[in-house]
Amino acid sequence: MRTIEDLGNLEGKTVLVRSDFNVPLDDQRVITDDGRIRAALPTLNKLINANAKVVVMAHLGRPKGQVKPEFSLAPVADRLSELLNRPVRLASDTIGEDAHRAIAAMSNGDVVLLENVRFDKREDSKDDAQRAELAAEYAKLADAFVSDGFGVVHRKQASVYDVAQLLPSAAGDLVFKEIDSLSKATKNPARPYTVVLGGSKVSDKLGVIDNLLGKADRLLIGGGMGYTFLKAQGYEVGHSLLEEDQIDAVKNYMKRAQETGVELLLPVDVVIADKFAPDAQRKVVSATEIPADWEALDIGPKTAELYAQKIADSETVAWNGPMGVFEFEAFAEGTKAIAQAMQDAHGFTIVGGGDSASAVRNLGFDESKFGHISTGGGASLEFLEGKTLPGIAVLGDE
Repeated sequence: MRTIEDLGNLEGKTVLVRSDFNVPLDDQRVITDDGRIRAALPTLNKLINANAKVVVMAHLGRPKGQVKPEFSLAPVADRLSELLNRPVRLASDTIGEDAHRAIAAMSNGDVVLLENVRFDKREDSKDDAQRAELAAEYAKLADAFVSDGFGVVHRKQASVYDVAQLLPSAAGDLVFKEIDSLSKATKNPARPYTVVLGGSKVSDKLGVIDNLLGKADRLLIGGGMGYTFLKAQGYEVGHSLLEEDQIDAVKNYMKRAQETGVELLLPVDVVIADKFAPDAQRKVVSATEIPADWEALDIGPKTAELYAQKIADSETVAWNGPMGVFEFEAFAEGTKAIAQAMQDAHGFTIVGGGDSASAVRNLGFDESKFGHISTGGGASLEFLEGKTLPGIAVLGDE
């Protein structure tokens, strides 16, 4: 991939940067996790220090091609101003009059944030011609393009893929860091190599499991997806999350794991609740003894201890997906235990973005104690699946 340095002298040049600022907001539109914004700072500061005019593109939520105030990037502009210690002007559009006006008024080292790119339905259109049309408008705004939003590089979108073909383009520091770190889990990983998979759905992780059965030494399964595995073994899972249509696929994976010598571990105990609520009655039971009228919302303490031992014994660990409903304090212990084990591990640890990264930050862990915390949930999953990411492929050497 081409680097920012490959773009040459950027002084006085207008550089279009695609970042990933899709951050969570509370009901008051206050950012609850600014990790993705902070992750973008090295690239933005590099461009600022090069005396470029920095124009940032990003999305927030899924406005589906409509201008919706609740998806405005205004909170992001405010937080970015604080972190960069300089004013960041938010244009009220992406390719309209205000964007052009804001860019025309820029001095070297200034930063402008364009409004949510997904306010334009062409941004993520399946029609190549529509995306190309919008990308051509983006290209008119700048002299060069830097792709630094790892969380969207698995998408063929106008601000990620198409514009990179129209301007001198390069990968930002964050994208390089992501690729380098995730490659440690996919290309000759130090062994034992352990992968911890959680989250709600098996279907979200099918490709990862399929790919890792030939690469990982151990798969530790937790979260909502674990109950489909338990059901596939014939056990009662009550009202727990379950994907009936994935049971055959899960059976096949368990058979393949056995045949290939991959250690596939399932919960041995779980924390169950009489309802899905933070104040639910709870108790710990064997994973094979979930009552029909209860639901499991977390892995149990014996499982947490077992998984922590496997993590401690590993040279490479990749984790994607929480172990339970960590948003409810009563059902966060399993996820906390995995995060603690990852933090304490001597091997190289990777937290695969999305809910796992949010859990690490929201549960109060020190990010610097982890080998790498990815900013891309879906992108990191597809990378671990071994897929080609369009937003990366388009940045290849010419």
